[in-house]
Amino acid sequence: MNFIALFGLLILLGLSVFQLLLIFGAPLGDFAWGGQHKVLPKKLRIASAFSIVLYIIFAIFLASKAGFVDLISNQQLLDIGMWVLVGYFTLGVFLNLISRNKKERMVMTPVAFVLAVVFFIVTTGFIPV
Repeated sequence: MNFIALFGLLILLGLSVFQLLLIFGAPLGDFAWGGQHKVLPKKLRIASAFSIVLYIIFAIFLASKAGFVDLISNQQLLDIGMWVLVGYFTLGVFLNLISRNKKERMVMTPVAFVLAVVFFIVTTGFIPV
């Protein structure tokens, strides 16, 4: 299960790097935020910075639940937070599926799906065979 959590952490790191590239003007905006801007305007760059903060929080929950760190010692908070994140990523799958942007739909839907599965497995300890 630690490998699965590590995989999820690497995906979150990759998403953070992607958002950082968007903040610094990389022409990758057609894969994010609806894909209406190849280079993000200031408002969306701020949203990308906020996304990085969220990814860090998600990573703290995942790493804490997997036992890599003990940053969230309240087990009830950790369990509730992990279930909220399972729901968040599951919702993300459906929201990305209905995106009008084909690039965003094709890339971010599987990413959200994998994160939903990773968070579910780490939350429940259930590894399908």
